Amino acid sequence: MTSNAIVQKLWNYCNILRDDGLSYQDYIEQLTFLLFLKMADERQKLFPERVILIPRALDWQSLERLDGDDLDQHYRHILVELGKKPGMLGTIFRKAQNRIQDPAKLKRLISDLIGRETWTTLGVDVKGDAYEGLLEKNAADVKGGAGQYFTPRAPIQAIVDVMRPEPGQLIHDPACGTGGLDAHDADCLTNRSNQAVAVVD
Repeated sequence: MTSNAIVQKLWNYCNILRDDGLSYQDYIEQLTFLLFLKMADERQKLFPERVILIPRALDWQSLERLDGDDLDQHYRHILVELGKKPGMLGTIFRKAQNRIQDPAKLKRLISDLIGRETWTTLGVDVKGDAYEGLLEKNAADVKGGAGQYFTPRAPIQAIVDVMRPEPGQLIHDPACGTGGLDAHDADCLTNRSNQAVAVVD
């Protein structure tokens, strides 16, 4: 599936959840949690000899086989238990909460949106483009807007044209630390210029 198709599919579902009072930021948060679980499951299948990252009782497959209130309760349980784990896993899920109140919509998100893709086989560019596409759609949404964390392509290209970055050169912005770009945009700056550029605080 192309990045545009993934974006449209995810955005359509975002609109459904927004009708239930879920904000765009809540939606992205829930997508992140579920994608992490799905991709951890995919990696375990690809590399069965590796140490299991997510315990079986809390993994993606344990979510897939449930629905209704059982799904809702189990997803909440997963978020709480993974938040207690040591290291990066606990950091990712610490204080995580299920914001999707309708179990039927949570099931659809798991089965129809995330479950139908093999995310680890998608290129980094496709996943990055999908995330950027969601940011762009939200920025264009008159209800919310995302100008504070989305930089359109035209300003990025203008910065590249003006700065003409060279390999090894650093760009420093003491005001915000990212040259006015979020991390993904900074990466795009590197890609668009075909040069190695570091953006630092």
